[in-house]
Order: sequence, then C-alpha cells, then structure tokens
Amino acid sequence: MATIGLYDSGSGGLSVYREVVKLLPEEHYVYFADNAHCPYGTKDVQYIRERSVAVTDFLLNEGADIIVVACNTATAAAIAFLREKYPAVPFVGMEPAVKPAALGTRSGVIGVLATAGTLKGSKYLDTRGRWAGDVRVVERVGQGFVELVENGILDGPEAEATVRSAVQPLLDAGADTLVLGCTHYPFLMPLISRIAGPGVNIIDPAPAVARQTLRILKEKGIPTGDASFSVLLHSSGDPAPLQRMFKLL
Repeated sequence: MATIGLYDSGSGGLSVYREVVKLLPEEHYVYFADNAHCPYGTKDVQYIRERSVAVTDFLLNEGADIIVVACNTATAAAIAFLREKYPAVPFVGMEPAVKPAALGTRSGVIGVLATAGTLKGSKYLDTRGRWAGDVRVVERVGQGFVELVENGILDGPEAEATVRSAVQPLLDAGADTLVLGCTHYPFLMPLISRIAGPGVNIIDPAPAVARQTLRILKEKGIPTGDASFSVLLHSSGDPAPLQRMFKLL
C-alpha cells in the first residue's frame, strides 16, 4: 500500500484526489488544504515556495511516498524548487492541458482559465510555446472562482455572474475548447458547461495527473494495492470548506 500525499491552497485539489482514487482505490491518502493562506494565485513566488516546503514536510512526516502538487499555481511556482530540495521524493505536478486543446480545436482558438500566478509561470508559458504555435490562445483569470468553491457556492446567480464574466470573453473570441488551469475550477464544470454550450469542449487535466501518479509509483517500485482505502484530511485554517467539498465528492 502506498501513502499518497496531495496538497492545494484549499479544497480545489480534491478534484485531482477524486481522479487519483479512481485509479488507485486501495491506498492511504493524506490531503492538506492550506486554506489559511488561500488563494495562492495572488501570492508571490517566494511565499508559495515557503508554504510548499512547510506542507511537504508535514506530508512527509505523515509517511507520504509520493506528493501530488494538486495546485496549478503551486506547481508553477514551487515544483522545480521542491524537486531540488527533496531529491529522493517523487513529486507530480499539474500539467497545463494546452497540448490536447491545441490538437483538438476546430476553430483554431482555445481559451485558458487560470489564476494570474499560473498564467505567468514558466511551466505554462513553456507548454504554450511548444504546443500552441498554430492556434490562438485567449487567456482569462477566473476572478472569484476559488472563493466560490471554497464557500461552496457552485451554482445560483452569484456563481453564474462570476463565471460568465470570465468565460464569455473566451467564447466571444471564438474559443471552442476551454482549458481549466486551476484545480478549483472543475467543481464549477457544470456551470461552465451550461454557459459555454454543447459545442465547446472543456478539458480538466486531473485525469492525466492521476495517470502520471500511477506511472511514477510503478516506475519507483512503490507497492500499491492489497489494503483498505483510507484518507486523512488536514487544513491549516477552518476545516469546514474542506469537509463540505469532500462530502460533495
């Protein structure tokens, strides 16, 4: 049985946890929501790295065999730093899903919804540079999306107005494919889909991250399976948002 650690600035990383559990249902999971410091998207790189080190140390003390950085902003700001600081620890980060979007678009326009930190990060910029040369990429910060999810507001007038303000400009630009560049955003997927309409493809990178987690566990020879599923939830702040979102799963 493997112990799989995951962390995010809040509850959004549960969208990744959900996909990892589908592939690895007999493991022990430790999830850390750093919601006392949420959102990460508006914080500077040094701050996010300091928080990532603190959370990594916590997860390692809990026995984590592998750590999934289930946060796009933390991946962009800290994963290279973490791999250098903890060379013996396997880390899995969020990969911006620009490649499948660029390959799948029919209109030649893809929309990326992400935090400001992710959009400025080298990981996203490198991926966009490699795979989006032949398509137009329109970017939009999901302003207020993280706060909606942390407060459990996934539908209704407030959520619709907030989501529409970010999604509509992408649609107006001709995007027929939307990339969700923050792990909180999949919890708003039904609302995003309704606003975007049936002709727009929405890509959540979490399933690909889950497959990468499984691949690395096998590659490192870390035993999996043959045990009962268990999960521990931790938060650095109010535990209520994490408990609420976990129940929604």
